[in-house]
Amino acid sequence: MGAKANLVNGTTKVMSGVDSVVIRQYIGGIAGGATLDMTDFKDDVIKAGHLVIRTLDEDGNYTYKPMPVADKAYKALPASHEYVGVVVCSKMASEPMVAIMDNGRVNDKAMPYPLTTEMRTAVKTALPNLIFEHD
Repeated sequence: MGAKANLVNGTTKVMSGVDSVVIRQYIGGIAGGATLDMTDFKDDVIKAGHLVIRTLDEDGNYTYKPMPVADKAYKALPASHEYVGVVVCSKMASEPMVAIMDNGRVNDKAMPYPLTTEMRTAVKTALPNLIFEHD
């Protein structure tokens, strides 16, 4: 079974001032977004531009997760996972219901973590309609 989230929460303030800088143009994404499995995610906020991956669980359902990070950088793509897009708006990690963009323009210099050359190539192959650019 996939990740679950509480839909009834108190008021929380997330500083999302750079979200519109990171997401330059939203063209399309996963309909309805997804609730991310935040296991092993240590930050309080998942920021706009964070890579999202998925894997099939034992029941044949997709489990969506933030790309793992360590030492202020993305880790390698875990086995049996695939890239599916980027987070559109910053959200509290405790409320991981996010919009996921797979078609549009992302400011790669404003992303929360840098993309390595190898990772950029893999993401472009998996998501050809997601364009990484900057000024």
